[in-house]
Amino acid sequence: MNIRLGHFILLMAVLLATGCVRKNFFAKTPLVNPEVRQKLELDPEAVDSVVVKAGKHYKRGFLHRIFWGTHYRPVWNAPVKVPVFDMDTTKGGLEIEKLGGGFQTTSLTLVDKEGFTYALRSLDKDPKEVLPKFWRNTFVLNILRDQISAINPYGALALPPMAKAAGIPHATPELVYVRPNANGFGEHEEEFSDRLFAIEEKYNDDRAITPALGNATDIVSSGKVLKNRYEDDDHFIDQLAFAKARLFDILVHDWDRHEGQWEWAKYEKKGENIYRPIPKDRDNVFYRFQDGIIPWIFSRSWAIRKFKSFDDEYNDVYALMINSRFIDERALSQVTRAQFDSLARELQQSITDDVIEKAVQQFPDSVYKLVGETTKRKLISRRNKLPEAANEFYELLAKEVLVVGTDLEDKFEVNRLDDERTEVIVRRESDDKVIYRRTFYRSETKLITLHGLAEDDKFDISGKVNQGIKIKIYGGRGEDEIKDTSEVKNGGKKTWVYDTRRGTELEAGPTTKDKRKNDVRLHAFDREGF
Repeated sequence: MNIRLGHFILLMAVLLATGCVRKNFFAKTPLVNPEVRQKLELDPEAVDSVVVKAGKHYKRGFLHRIFWGTHYRPVWNAPVKVPVFDMDTTKGGLEIEKLGGGFQTTSLTLVDKEGFTYALRSLDKDPKEVLPKFWRNTFVLNILRDQISAINPYGALALPPMAKAAGIPHATPELVYVRPNANGFGEHEEEFSDRLFAIEEKYNDDRAITPALGNATDIVSSGKVLKNRYEDDDHFIDQLAFAKARLFDILVHDWDRHEGQWEWAKYEKKGENIYRPIPKDRDNVFYRFQDGIIPWIFSRSWAIRKFKSFDDEYNDVYALMINSRFIDERALSQVTRAQFDSLARELQQSITDDVIEKAVQQFPDSVYKLVGETTKRKLISRRNKLPEAANEFYELLAKEVLVVGTDLEDKFEVNRLDDERTEVIVRRESDDKVIYRRTFYRSETKLITLHGLAEDDKFDISGKVNQGIKIKIYGGRGEDEIKDTSEVKNGGKKTWVYDTRRGTELEAGPTTKDKRKNDVRLHAFDREGF
């Protein structure tokens, strides 16, 4: 479609939407039978399960669906039987630890009598807080609210059987309904009253270590992992474990895997600390967005590319990487093409047709009738094509690679082996142990960026070739030594040095481009991304 025509259609649809503002967007209750609410208020103990619809308010007419998409509206409007949550009896009795949730989700952290933690998270969402205040009382908010229907509210229920088969730690969500004026919610009663939730294990500290996590000693956030990884030279991310988890994300089309969507199990081995990923917040799996005129335009490569739909094919692997770019760059820099391929084939072997069938059977019966078979078909197709998707994922990651040291002294060695291959090795100064090694290929990688961070680091670039990969060096804080004896005959200068002039010893060669300045901001590095 012509871009100008697309803009015109988008503008017209938005103008049409201005006449259809809904002041009271959300349904008053998810309960299908209004009489049940009366029973719950009069005698709460008499009702232990209810029939609900997760989002009656997403039901729309034909014309609206043509412009804004059918999405998962029928699923949101499907009747589902769920148990009634009781703070005194669910999971043996729970207490509120803290209020949580992001900009869109209502959430509580709960703790049971043994100290194990759970998250009580709303299935429906309200994107109001992501908008500037000016737009919150306009039709724009209703448009955003309406597009939550692109989410399958029951999608996360299908993941545990597949994650278990793949050997990836996972929570197992269960549906619950919180009755009106429920006991135990205190000041949060109004926010949680008469709503549908999922309750699941919350892996956020050592209280949540289960036998499935083996001999883990702690569970920490991404922020803590990255902080430790860069401050000390004995903390490492298990990059193969993270690569497998990310391929699983791609399989189930979970496009929202930024650094805040992970917790990490910590393991101690021979004096070193290893972190392995625990995914959380699976709200966007099986996303369906591109089935209306306006969403189709919005999801073009020149617009909001990440909003692609879950399909039989991997239509756009890059779209599934946009939100996760920060953590991918820092936690996958050492994984090779062969390793990605091996992990993809391992997932193919473990996630069998039977596993996928068991997974989709976790949908409530009414939901399975609507999307169970199509979800299964798409998952089988995507599983069969996972090595191709893994290869594309690798190639996108390999174009520009970050190799980051620590706040202690590190030694970086770059060896231009030949016109195609460049080897990068990082050793920790304390014992000369190699903590990073990878061979890069010029046909895959255009740029390798080295960050030395703090203390006195050494960089040694060697090898004489006709063509080579561009190297950027950021020495960081400290008195760094940079020696470039390499030579790349064609393609201009291939070793670019960024550091402060004061305190940096540079031995430049014919390939070196000196970009040093008297400004410490030159070598700043974003460590945590929050």
